[in-house]
Amino acid sequence: MKKVRIAILIPCYNEAKTIGKVVKDCKKYLPKATIYVYNNNSTDRTVAIARRHGAIVRNVYKQGKGNVIRAMFREIDADCYLMVDGDDTYSLTNAKEMTDLVLKENYDIVIGDRLSSNYFKKNKRRFHNTGNKLVRFLINMLFHSKIHDVMTGYRAFSYEFVKSCPILSPGFEVETEMTIHALDKRINYTEIPVEYKERPKGSISKLKTFRDGFKVLRTIFNMLMEYRPLKFFSFISLIFFIISVIFGYPVFNEYFKTGLVPRFPTLIFAGFMLMISVIALTTGIILNVVVKKHRFNYECLLINIKR
Repeated sequence: MKKVRIAILIPCYNEAKTIGKVVKDCKKYLPKATIYVYNNNSTDRTVAIARRHGAIVRNVYKQGKGNVIRAMFREIDADCYLMVDGDDTYSLTNAKEMTDLVLKENYDIVIGDRLSSNYFKKNKRRFHNTGNKLVRFLINMLFHSKIHDVMTGYRAFSYEFVKSCPILSPGFEVETEMTIHALDKRINYTEIPVEYKERPKGSISKLKTFRDGFKVLRTIFNMLMEYRPLKFFSFISLIFFIISVIFGYPVFNEYFKTGLVPRFPTLIFAGFMLMISVIALTTGIILNVVVKKHRFNYECLLINIKR
């Protein structure tokens, strides 16, 4: 019987305060898993502590969580992957359940849902709570989904997902990117509530509220344009069409009454707005065909991925 390979992936940047406990908890709840700590230019004792506790340490020198996860997905082969942050804010008590859902129930992604648990009580950073709610609302509205926690760093993955998910984001917006990719490609996912813990004293979050929040919103905007181009460009087309009608209607109304067009600049402006509206709609239709072709190619890629 083939041995099941489980890889625990821990992205780390200056987590000396917590990485030892995280590795110990991984061994406790998934004793047969291989633990990989991916060090992202830490300047404290993260690497030494991780090695001392038995983790395999690899280095990624390009800064950013997205860059780290891209390296993880490329380099590690396993039947199931569990990704967890190295800051000890997630309880590993759910680790076995999450990996079992991938291995036994054939889910491609299992999302550790903090927001349905105790996240809003434990997280004292007010704007983080607001940002999580806003991102969740936008993605559920745009992609007609009911996902609860878009930005969690606690997830389990199948081999097929890891080897077919393009990671393009360099930083903390990577979780949002993976979520949108899963929703767009109709990937089989589920969520389970997980306990969230505050960082221990002396452990500092690397997430910058406004800077990284803006990056996440920009990612949603860009991926809506890329994944839903017909909806995106139809909205733009509608805006310019309305402007064209607002400026053009009085000119045409006066023409039909008097046979005169005294306001040529207004007519020209309305015509340009109408042209932009038509171009935007045409762009959306063309790109929508391209996206459908990419979805077809993605399904073919999944068929050809071999463990």
